[in-house]
Amino acid sequence: MPAQDDYKQRSYGEIPVGTGFKPGIVVVDFQKGFTEAQYPLGGAPLVMRALENTEKLLKVARDFDVPIANCNTAYMNEREMPYWKITAVRETFRRDHPSVELDPRIYDPDYDLLVCKKGPSIFFGTDVSDFFAKERVDTVIVTGCNTSGCIRASSIDAFSHRYRTLVPEDCVGDIEEQPHRDNLRDLGRRYVDVVDLQYVLDYLEDWHKTRSGA
Repeated sequence: MPAQDDYKQRSYGEIPVGTGFKPGIVVVDFQKGFTEAQYPLGGAPLVMRALENTEKLLKVARDFDVPIANCNTAYMNEREMPYWKITAVRETFRRDHPSVELDPRIYDPDYDLLVCKKGPSIFFGTDVSDFFAKERVDTVIVTGCNTSGCIRASSIDAFSHRYRTLVPEDCVGDIEEQPHRDNLRDLGRRYVDVVDLQYVLDYLEDWHKTRSGA
C-alpha cells in the first residue's frame, strides 16, 4: 500500500486548519540573493514564480490593511552565523553585501514590519509574534523561500504559536521541485492548510468585506 494511503488511514490531514478572525502575512527571505540570478543561490524558477505571485498578494493585502512582516537573513560575520553547511550563505549573507537587500517588488518600507532573522524561522529570535499579537492576528499566511528550509521552519513555528497557518503553494518556492512538493505534502498532513494564491485572495476579499461591513 502506498505510504500516502497509510498516512490517510491513520487520520493525517483529516481536519482542516481553516481561517480565523484576522490575517497576517509573513514574507520569508525574498532577498536579492534568492531573486537575482547573478548570485549563487538566485533565480530558481520556483522561487521566481513565488515572488511574482507574492507580489500580487501583497498589493491586495496592503490595500486591505493586512499586517505584513518581511524578513531577510544577514549576519555581521561568520562568527555570528549558525553552522550553515551552505558555502554561498556563509560567503554572501553578510549585512553589508548587496545580496541581503530585500527585493523591491515585495517590500514596502513604509508599510511592512522588517526583521533580520538569524535562523530558518521568521519567528525565531524576532518580534514578529509580538507584532501580530498587537494586531490581533490569528491566521498567518506564509510566503517566500525556500520551501524545504525557511518556509518549513516558519510554518512550524506559526503552528507552534497557535496560529491558523496557510501556505499558498504558488507563493513559496525552492531550488528543486521535489523538495518543494515533499515538504508541502508533509506540512499539509500535520500543521497547515496548503492552498493557492486565489484561495488567499478570496479569503482576504471576504475578510475585508466583513470588516468594512460591505
